[in-house]
Amino acid sequence: MSTLGDDELSLVLEWVYDQNDRKSFSQVCKQWLRVEGLSRLSVRVLEPDLLPSFMPRFPNLLLFETQIFISDPHLEFVDKTCPRLQVLNTNLKKTREESDEVDGNSGFEDVGDDGICALANGCRNLTKALLRKRKNVGTVAVISLVKFCKNLTSLDLGRCDLVDDQAVEAIGCSNSIRVLNLEACSLITDRGLAVLATGFISRTLKKLILSECDRITDYGMTMLKHMCCLEELSLAECGPKITDSGGLAVSSLSSLKKLNLAWLINLSDVTVIAIANNCVNLVAIDLTGCESVTGIGIRAFGNHESLEYLVLASCHNICMDDLNTVVRCQSLRDIVLDKGLRMWIPMAMYVHISMFCQLHWR
Repeated sequence: MSTLGDDELSLVLEWVYDQNDRKSFSQVCKQWLRVEGLSRLSVRVLEPDLLPSFMPRFPNLLLFETQIFISDPHLEFVDKTCPRLQVLNTNLKKTREESDEVDGNSGFEDVGDDGICALANGCRNLTKALLRKRKNVGTVAVISLVKFCKNLTSLDLGRCDLVDDQAVEAIGCSNSIRVLNLEACSLITDRGLAVLATGFISRTLKKLILSECDRITDYGMTMLKHMCCLEELSLAECGPKITDSGGLAVSSLSSLKKLNLAWLINLSDVTVIAIANNCVNLVAIDLTGCESVTGIGIRAFGNHESLEYLVLASCHNICMDDLNTVVRCQSLRDIVLDKGLRMWIPMAMYVHISMFCQLHWR
């Protein structure tokens, strides 16, 4: 019986999806170990210090993921061993104690501009760069990603404290990014948003998250009208500087399908009515904590033709009669209400509303 060649083994391995089975496959002999390494497309790293011992086995990796602290030299090693990389997922998940330990100069320096720059330069096929909570990632890293990674479609910089207007201006020069997360990047102001909304990216961007960017004002909102392709927008918790003036500007984005306005306390029925009338493609809207919104605004969705998901948690100026009007919206599937209202809804009315859509409580 002749020995199977590398090509035949690779074909067999294409049918092995379970990671434990692939691990067992690689332990049969050195040939099977080599073939498994050459065909591996993704890896999740739990111990970065061991990278030199196993990464050279995976020269064809397309996805690299780690949710723990990793240093610049570690990522520089990745860029040298995995030139075909397409997805970099370093979104950080850490406990409060781990955060305090690193921020308190424990001796471990988390990845920053140097590591990201090296990887952007060496892995120019990147399509996704997910860098959430990496506190040392700033403007220089963002500029390198935009400059070298011409196929970049998704960029997550949520809670990267050093990202500022200069970084956003660099992002504005991209003509490929479709998803951009700037959540809690508190250094961003209207200046950066204006460049973002009028740059090349305004022609490609589909999803923009600006939640907790509390330096943005109504002026920044007026610039969003230039983003003609935008389908998803989150302005949750952007603060009191966004009023109906900015809300009316947002309502001019007729391409919007999902909109999060949670806790914008200075938005009123004026904004909600404008959105209901102008955003004809809207599928979901979150009005959690919009305390100035009343039933007058909510009733405007009664004749909407595409709305499916409506969130009204912590909206205390809405009554059951308003909900009866809203459920006339034939496309509506789900309504989220404040859990405090649950005991006050008459059973007959609950049954009536449930005939048209499902109620959820938050």
